[in-house]
Amino acid sequence: MLFVTSNPGKAREAEEILGENVERVDYDYAEIQSGSLVEIAEEGVRDAYGEFGEPCFVDDSGLFIEGVGGFPGPYSSYVYSTLGVDGVLRAIEDVEDRSARFDCAVAYHDGEDVRTFEGTVAGRIAQEPRGDGGFGYDPVFEVKDDDQGRTFAEMSPEEKNAVSHRRRAFESFADRYQQD
Repeated sequence: MLFVTSNPGKAREAEEILGENVERVDYDYAEIQSGSLVEIAEEGVRDAYGEFGEPCFVDDSGLFIEGVGGFPGPYSSYVYSTLGVDGVLRAIEDVEDRSARFDCAVAYHDGEDVRTFEGTVAGRIAQEPRGDGGFGYDPVFEVKDDDQGRTFAEMSPEEKNAVSHRRRAFESFADRYQQD
């Protein structure tokens, strides 16, 4: 199964969650500017299918911080590459509401239809980065339902994958994919 992503971390997570071999294809598909992760993923998978001509999927994820109107949201990758985690923490240092969520939209194209599957996980933004695991914003995202208040980066890959937004979206995708 082709997973079109330039992020090897996402590919590892997808393979662990889906429980099968995922072939990562590094293709820079056109990413539209939209406030909707679903729209971005759907357009991305259409572009990728046009390039490869075989069933494939993409995912688009975003970190939404409530106290700043959902920033960085669908622009999370760009914000991460320009400001980094430390820049985001500086931007929200005086913000009281640090509640946040990670959303994920997985779009699959089988040659006829585009199907989209979503997942979300609630949490909050830590005061400082913690942990050595994961990637991206994982060191500052404290998972709401974790009794120990750990960030994704403080969890093992298995622990993170058990509760992540990506897991929830990929499980919905896997349920549908196995029915076809």
